Amino acid sequence: MKYQTLGKTLLNVSRIGFGGWGIGGGAPVLRWKDMWRADDKSSKQSLLNAYNNGVNFFDTALVYGDGHSEKLIADVLGDKEIVVATKVPPMDWHWPARNKDIEEVFPKEWIIEKAKESYKNLGNRTIDILFLHTWLDDWINSASWREAFRTLKKEGIAKYFGISINDNDPNSALKLVDTGEIDVTEVVYNIFDQSPKDKLFPLAKKRNIGIIARVPLDEGSLSATFNYETTFDDWRKDYFTPDRLKTTVDKVNSIKNLLTDGKRTMTQIALRFCLLPEAADTTIVGMRNPNHVEENIKSLDITLTSEEIVYLNKQKWLRSFYPEDV
Repeated sequence: MKYQTLGKTLLNVSRIGFGGWGIGGGAPVLRWKDMWRADDKSSKQSLLNAYNNGVNFFDTALVYGDGHSEKLIADVLGDKEIVVATKVPPMDWHWPARNKDIEEVFPKEWIIEKAKESYKNLGNRTIDILFLHTWLDDWINSASWREAFRTLKKEGIAKYFGISINDNDPNSALKLVDTGEIDVTEVVYNIFDQSPKDKLFPLAKKRNIGIIARVPLDEGSLSATFNYETTFDDWRKDYFTPDRLKTTVDKVNSIKNLLTDGKRTMTQIALRFCLLPEAADTTIVGMRNPNHVEENIKSLDITLTSEEIVYLNKQKWLRSFYPEDV
């Protein structure tokens, strides 16, 4: 495993992090209304397997199974030296954010209340990084989030703070990042969605703000396990509609020419891409299956030639599959 100091924090995190969405079993809100029953036994083994293979960064959120993901992490790794990030959901339950009145989305009392719920779910351990689970730069001058963060830090509930940026809209947080008032940012970044590299990443690096790449496998498509007949029994059935699935599979198939040496997988290429010098400090990936852990970690051992990087940079695909009204 390789490790990286996360921006201006003192946190030394594994470059491959554990994404806790899958082990939670979904989220009972909006487009996440489709729940699935994750196998807790397998989830716990995955958590332990990841830890035993050097993963020390675990990302979760209060809405992941209504706290279930947080509780699993506490149950399995509560006595370990790990770095845990979790997120405060918006009070109006809208992803992406759209209400310009922060008092209807992240009032001070709500942030503190939900952070303390996560703190309890995590076994009364200090939260290493607390995120707001969505963001609008319209809120930049509000005292609500600033006062809440100060209170939570003073009470020992959380150490560092950041935002999880709206899907496919990295420029929606540029004003906040430019202030340098947060410690870490989390954003969708992968071979298809490279938009954070244009403005967000250079600005975050200038302000020494940590960068976490989420959705590195594009909801699974970049693992190259989908085909034209793949069906989904969760929210992805609305993300990968038949026509979109065909286009996605076609685009993934065009990248498979990088697999001719037989020494690496598409998953490994996708993860390694997210960790190039101009990109993220760490990336979080789901590992519900214990067998995924070793494959993900080995992505750190592969190399991408300059020609391959140029080719991958050309695969950027500007699109959002999410419904507009969520």
